[in-house]
Amino acid sequence: MPALCRDCLNQFESARRCPACASPRVARHDELWDLSIAHMDCDAFYASVEKRDDPSLEGKPVIIGGGKRGVVSTACYVARIRGVRSAMPMFQALKLCPEAVVIPPRMNEYVKASRAIRAMMEELTPAIEPLSLDEAFLDMRGTTKLHGAPPAVMLAHLVRRMKNELGLTGSIGLSHNKFLAKVASDLDKPHGFSVIGKAETADFLRDKPVRMIWGVGPAGQASLEKAGIRSFSDLLRWEQTDLIARFGSMGERLYHLARGEDRRRVSAHAPVKSISKETTFFEDTSDADLLDGHIWRLAEQVADRAKAKGLAGRVVTLKLKRANHSSLTRRVALSDPTQLADRIYRTARGLFDQVGNQGPYRLIGCGISELSDAADADKLGDLLDPDAARRSDAERATDAIRDKFGAKAIVKGRAFR
Repeated sequence: MPALCRDCLNQFESARRCPACASPRVARHDELWDLSIAHMDCDAFYASVEKRDDPSLEGKPVIIGGGKRGVVSTACYVARIRGVRSAMPMFQALKLCPEAVVIPPRMNEYVKASRAIRAMMEELTPAIEPLSLDEAFLDMRGTTKLHGAPPAVMLAHLVRRMKNELGLTGSIGLSHNKFLAKVASDLDKPHGFSVIGKAETADFLRDKPVRMIWGVGPAGQASLEKAGIRSFSDLLRWEQTDLIARFGSMGERLYHLARGEDRRRVSAHAPVKSISKETTFFEDTSDADLLDGHIWRLAEQVADRAKAKGLAGRVVTLKLKRANHSSLTRRVALSDPTQLADRIYRTARGLFDQVGNQGPYRLIGCGISELSDAADADKLGDLLDPDAARRSDAERATDAIRDKFGAKAIVKGRAFR
């Protein structure tokens, strides 16, 4: 059986330990040299960046997210062992792990790290489809001759470089299509390397729960369970026409995924369509001042991401979810694209005022869409708001100070509401 040492990259046959360096970190699989579709997922990315930059955090539970009324963005594995999960209300996370160190996100630092990892990927293949700052698909077909080594070796080389040069770890999933590559990357985290070959696909999937399918959340699981579908073996008993009749276009996708079939290509040019942020409240609220403070913080986070990506949006969207889970969404098109927090906030606040008092609300979010290059942003000004240019200059100056001295160097008063 082909084998690869993930530490020294030695290629050999079958042994449980590397014969060259004695490392037990060995990838072994009959199809190891033949597979070329990969998914790389950084391990607890935001928390790992924080621990790398602050060695005093090593070994401590770290949560990235908002205050007690916010939610968990991500958590390190120490905190996850205690039950902390992404999107969990912060109050609940701190009950599970009261000794956790809570750190607000530093998007600029995460973007820098992401760009460094992306540059390493581009040395392997141009066919990269990023899903977020910390994960991406890679199509490594046809690269063996270029690198003089199979994709598995170059992927192990990638994560070794990430560890040695950036102080960050990632997990690799290697298979024959995107669906299975993403499934594989979750099998052995953190710092894992998992392979799902063609020959084993049917046996591997048969008893797995359908929640393993990317995009099938709690609501989707509930819908499938009503139809008696909990595992892939349950899906296999359904005819394609029956699945489509019951679940629409998702039914056709489920039919093929149940058989390990995924014809989607790794798309290197999939554009970012929108940038948004939202937060869920511990208690439903109609407090206008509190909601105003959240609109500002969300607008600032959206602006930070837009600036980091060099993008601007012409449409601003406000999203509200009421206590009964019904949603309100309002959007407006601007005269020109923006990436300024002040402009996003003022527009979103105007949309909120239009909605009126329809609360209490359990969630609020805002975002921008119809994205374009930031070079075209915020050029026209606002004849009805003579102070807009002054606020724009002040925001750019604030950004420069925060980049130099940290995200908390300057904080607007409304952010404390």
